[in-house]
Amino acid sequence: MEPLQIAAAVWQLPFPVGHVHAVRLLDGYALVDTGVPGSAPAVLAALEQLGCRPRDVRQIVLTHFHPDHTGSAADLVAATGARVLAGAQDVPFINGTAPGPPPVLTPSERVVHERVLAGLADAGTPPLKHVPVDVELHDGGTLDGWAEPVRVLHVPGHTPGAVALHLPSSGVLFPGDNVATVEGRPVLGPFNVDRETAIASFRRLAALEVETVCVPHGEPLLKGGGAALRAATPESDWL
Repeated sequence: MEPLQIAAAVWQLPFPVGHVHAVRLLDGYALVDTGVPGSAPAVLAALEQLGCRPRDVRQIVLTHFHPDHTGSAADLVAATGARVLAGAQDVPFINGTAPGPPPVLTPSERVVHERVLAGLADAGTPPLKHVPVDVELHDGGTLDGWAEPVRVLHVPGHTPGAVALHLPSSGVLFPGDNVATVEGRPVLGPFNVDRETAIASFRRLAALEVETVCVPHGEPLLKGGGAALRAATPESDWL
């Protein structure tokens, strides 16, 4: 895997399902999401290409509880000693004390969902390991140790506790699965527990001043991300 630099201190670690992002901090690195179970060796190998040793990983931010985002968190914590941060409402689903709510699928989404699950099964994806969360994130919070201010936004709808990270100084947005891209355009991420709430969260993100959108699924928006989000039509996606 070749890390793709998409902003001054941000790299995409591309995966077939669920990209991971690495961010250079003041004294190390953070990961935003961790890929499906079994991804840890590939993540660590990609970080090594950036000159990042396992002990340099300080934080693992999980945007929500779905296994293509939390799947390798436990293995990466074991390898790095990093702290895990996640939205407060998703913490019980991440640490395994409660089952996460299933998505409410449209007919179009159901076809995609079944195809994704079949692909993961065919690939021999190992079972999910739950992981304790060290820091619960709330709307309006900030993150310590980053090279620039980071604003936490609670963006429910995809999951109850989904969070996005906004870096106003550099215009970078980590939207979690609230936003995906298809053929270079942003769309509402599929597989939501509450579609209308997810659309409202999408519109909230679209109102931000953003240049680069680091989506977990699809190609990143490298320029004019905010304008592209405002021009999007999430109300009609996946119908």
